[in-house]
Amino acid sequence: MKENEVPQDKSHLASAKMNELCYVVDKNGNYSTKQSSGWAPKTLALDKSLELIDERVKEIKQKVINNELSPIAYYMELNRMDLSVLAAYFGKWKWIVKRHFNPSKFDKLTSKSLKKYADIFNISMDELKEISK
Repeated sequence: MKENEVPQDKSHLASAKMNELCYVVDKNGNYSTKQSSGWAPKTLALDKSLELIDERVKEIKQKVINNELSPIAYYMELNRMDLSVLAAYFGKWKWIVKRHFNPSKFDKLTSKSLKKYADIFNISMDELKEISK
C-alpha cells in the first residue's frame, strides 16, 4: 500500500497507545514502514472473535458450576488456550489432560498436579478448585 493509504482507524491498539507496523511504498517506489493506529475491518473481526470466546467461557463456566466439566476446562478457555497448548505446558499427552476435564477425575488429582495447573493458569490452588458463581 502507499504511504498515504495506511489506515488510521480507531482500534484496540489505539486505546492501548500501541501501533501496528505496516509496510508501505513511498513516493520513490521504495519499501518502508509506517505506523497504523488500526483498521476498522480488522477491529470488527477481532471484536467478534473476542465476543465468541467470551460466550464460550460463560458456557464452560456454567458447565463447571453444573458439575459437567472440571475447572481446568474453564481456566483453559479463560486463558485462551486449546488442549494442545495446555497439554504442552502440563507436560502430558492431550488425552490425559482431557481426562482431567471430568469432575470425578479432577477430584482425584494429586496436589502436585493441581499445583502445576494452578501455576500454568497463574492462580492459586484454591482458585483452581473453586470457581465463583
